[in-house]
Amino acid sequence: MSTLSLATPSTPLPPAAIVGLLMDGAREMRATRFAGLLYGLLFVLMGQAIFTLYANIWQMTMGLTAGFFLMGPFICCGIYDLSRQHALGGPLSIRQSLTSWSRNWKSIAFFAAILTFLMIVWARVSVVLFALFASHDYVDVSGMLMKITSVSNLPFLMVWSGVGFGFASLVFAISVVSMPMMLDRDADTIEAIAASAIALWHNPVAMLTWALLITLLIGASLVFFLPALAITAPLVGHTTWKVYQALVPPSQGGIEHR
Repeated sequence: MSTLSLATPSTPLPPAAIVGLLMDGAREMRATRFAGLLYGLLFVLMGQAIFTLYANIWQMTMGLTAGFFLMGPFICCGIYDLSRQHALGGPLSIRQSLTSWSRNWKSIAFFAAILTFLMIVWARVSVVLFALFASHDYVDVSGMLMKITSVSNLPFLMVWSGVGFGFASLVFAISVVSMPMMLDRDADTIEAIAASAIALWHNPVAMLTWALLITLLIGASLVFFLPALAITAPLVGHTTWKVYQALVPPSQGGIEHR
């Protein structure tokens, strides 16, 4: 089966269906007895570590963030595997979900490395933009947010947001269904990335809706109340699995049958 057929359902996904899939993700959380909260707590700890390190040793923030980008896909695999276990109808095993990435670890590790590389490039571009446009020292995260969003920094904010949107769009385009696909079947990294790009191409409005919902759920948690990430992160994870199922037809074989 070709990558094109894998990522091209018979009819495009309507944008309104994303809200329904989000509700399905919430039901999946209940059906898996909220086991995904374990992974949500890990994301909370990761976020707290970044904020704490920035406040105390800001020079190490980029290195820690790069490490989290490398670890993030492996953590997400645990949430996806909980949904996978539920879909297969077998007993729920948190222990199995913790090592689910090992079924296709080479492809998943390569994908994590790609995300980390893109993050490092974006961080370097941000440094250049800060040097060219900004004229303040940012002693903490809240101070940084207040100063860069001020009217005096409007040119910087416009350029930085535009470039950031480009990087975010690229990451989203290669990751819409990549991780669930690599976990669910014997797909390599390039095949999974191609399937994600094709899914986005054939469902642009629905995928834009999904991207906005992810930004709203995760962004609001990071900015306003970090502990909420314990709920929003697994919710996004379970919903991502539902989006994958809606966009990619079942395989005729793969690691889900092993």
